[in-house]
Amino acid sequence: MSKRTQQIVLVVLGVILIAVVYANFSGPQTSAIPGFAPVDSKFEPLKVEDPSLRLDLLEKVRRTEYKGDHHDIFSFGPPGPTPAQKTAAERQEHPRQFVGPQKPPPPPVPQVPATFFGYATNPTTQNRLGFFSKEDDVFILGEGGTLFNRFRLVKIGNSSAEFEEISSGLHATLSMTQPDQQPAQQPAPQQP
Repeated sequence: MSKRTQQIVLVVLGVILIAVVYANFSGPQTSAIPGFAPVDSKFEPLKVEDPSLRLDLLEKVRRTEYKGDHHDIFSFGPPGPTPAQKTAAERQEHPRQFVGPQKPPPPPVPQVPATFFGYATNPTTQNRLGFFSKEDDVFILGEGGTLFNRFRLVKIGNSSAEFEEISSGLHATLSMTQPDQQPAQQPAPQQP
């Protein structure tokens, strides 16, 4: 661009700048935001007949109680039934008590017919073995082993052993107890 062209562009931009400044500062002063009065306009208060408080009306409003139907105002739909309507509907649906087969009671916790009297830990594998007795017999089981082909040893704890009955899947827990010092002597059966 030549020096002369640069001078012409500079003069044109200067003229445009002067026109924009003149347009902004001349003319009527109006608010830049519609709906708001300019700062220098005159304040006009609202026309209120009696600005004193009516304490009797406030007390009346404070003592009123809501007596409408109590339903969730944020959910769409008609209000729910009243308590009297609910009891009437229940009586219509179930006029008499149901008579028929009842649900069976929950199965009882299986009883393991043995005594848990101790455990040992293998120092290399850290597996535990539990010691169980029934009368004069002693059984040594690891976790996962079966006792009397009926109970599976699930876990050996510090003071209890947990079993699972194989046929039903029910769990039972045996607490550690002291074995009897001397088993009771039973008399031998007499032969005729």
